[in-house]
Amino acid sequence: MPQPALLAHNLVRSLGGRRVLDGVSLTASPGHRIGLIGENGVGKSTLLRLLAGVEEPDAGNVTRPADLGFLHQEMPFDAGSTIAAVLAEALRESREDLAELDRLGEALSAVPEDDPAHQDLLDAYGRCLERAQHREAWDAHRRAALVLDGLGLGAFGHDRTLGSLSGGQRGRLALAALLVRRPSALLLDEPTNHLDDGAAAFLEEQVRDLPGTVVAASHDRAFLDAVCTDVVDLDPAVDGPVRHGGDYSAYLSAKHAERERWERRFAEEQEELAALRESAGVTAHRLAPDRGRTDNEKMGYGHRAGRVQQQISRRVRNATRRLEELERAQVAEPPRPLRFAAGELTAHTGEGLRPLVSLLEARVPGRLAPIDLAVSATDRLLLTGGNGAGKSTLLAVLAGRLTAEGETRRRPGLTVGLLTQDTRFERPDRSVRDTYGLSVGSPRAAKVPLHSLGLLHEADLGKPVGELSVGQRRRLALALLVARPPQLLLLDEPTNHLSPTLCDDLEAALGPGPGAIVVASHDRWLRGRWQGRELRLESDRG
Repeated sequence: MPQPALLAHNLVRSLGGRRVLDGVSLTASPGHRIGLIGENGVGKSTLLRLLAGVEEPDAGNVTRPADLGFLHQEMPFDAGSTIAAVLAEALRESREDLAELDRLGEALSAVPEDDPAHQDLLDAYGRCLERAQHREAWDAHRRAALVLDGLGLGAFGHDRTLGSLSGGQRGRLALAALLVRRPSALLLDEPTNHLDDGAAAFLEEQVRDLPGTVVAASHDRAFLDAVCTDVVDLDPAVDGPVRHGGDYSAYLSAKHAERERWERRFAEEQEELAALRESAGVTAHRLAPDRGRTDNEKMGYGHRAGRVQQQISRRVRNATRRLEELERAQVAEPPRPLRFAAGELTAHTGEGLRPLVSLLEARVPGRLAPIDLAVSATDRLLLTGGNGAGKSTLLAVLAGRLTAEGETRRRPGLTVGLLTQDTRFERPDRSVRDTYGLSVGSPRAAKVPLHSLGLLHEADLGKPVGELSVGQRRRLALALLVARPPQLLLLDEPTNHLSPTLCDDLEAALGPGPGAIVVASHDRWLRGRWQGRELRLESDRG
């Protein structure tokens, strides 16, 4: 019994008066692991909800396997439910298959082979056996223990209630339940959120091992590179969303070439349109047959005038017809993509070898273990470590926002900028443009216009800040920092909520230059390509 495919045809979905998806189709066959990428707001999560049946499209249709699994933001259990209850539900289908096999086996043994009912029972047994084999039902309980351990939940008692778990732990439990189920189609929305390196690597291994269909929306470039057989780019393209065969690295190469082709095709069409408009609108006037005659033309003027008139009419008709055809079918102008273009992120720190900030036995009890650290004038420092190791705390200490025990020395007059994970603005009713102008000052806003930084679309600058997405608010906060480059720039998980393209641009800007940059990040793609020094923090258990 072949595994069913996940099919979407011509999906249309509008939200808040804006068309988020416009005629999107997708075929996801068993064995294919498809990554959905694109800027925030292009419809990745919306497409997943339509595929899952959580929302209905305005137009179009979806054909999905009956046992489809979708990683929800919130688990369909109340806070009083236990881990045991979640696991029981995840194991239910496997247990039902095994029970049905036992029932059908007993029924077959009781019905003679020459009885007409025997073949029907045999067919039912075969179908149930295939389902059980697909789910690896005989191994389900061992798999449940393996998955919980791989996602960092193995030490949790099964009597723990969901209300006693953190948001990240509940997310990992929801993911574990889906991996235990092994549905025919699995839909994942940012599945590596809240996962450390070991858990992310375990998830990648589990996803690659699934025999069915996987569709995942993710900003995690390392995850996309490790698991995807195909990448669907939902950013605007000449012929709509584009599907690229291969992993994320292959997509990057194809994306660049595809954008160049679109821009070249648009330019060539615009050049032809201009020429056709010239031919249709000007040629007749320039070659009009009633221009003044020369003496040598007088004998045959009437005949020639008629012939010229016919030629001009034919030429104008042809140009007009081609112009109309091309205007109807012309390629849309490639929208300007968000490309981070801030230039230098930090300012010169002046002469001298004295560190910008130095810490000696600095400690924040329960949050940051004792540490000695000196940040030099052109440092590029990457902070790594597990959740709770104190990365955000150390950034706050370096920024002067948190006082640590021990000794902290800071160069006089040092300017510092800190991008925190949680971005809030005092006036959510104020427009993006006004927030930027009031923060950096009118002279600076005129010299470095917000749109020139490539972090927000022109159409979003008039929106109230409170209507921006989480990713857009973080990009605005980053813009406020780099519009007036500090001497020391501190970035806490800077690639969170950024599109892969913007992440690549930001990482390129983090290279050598004036000033110092300290980055705390779980981003495996960024960490794997980091060119500066690295400091790994361990949790303070004291």
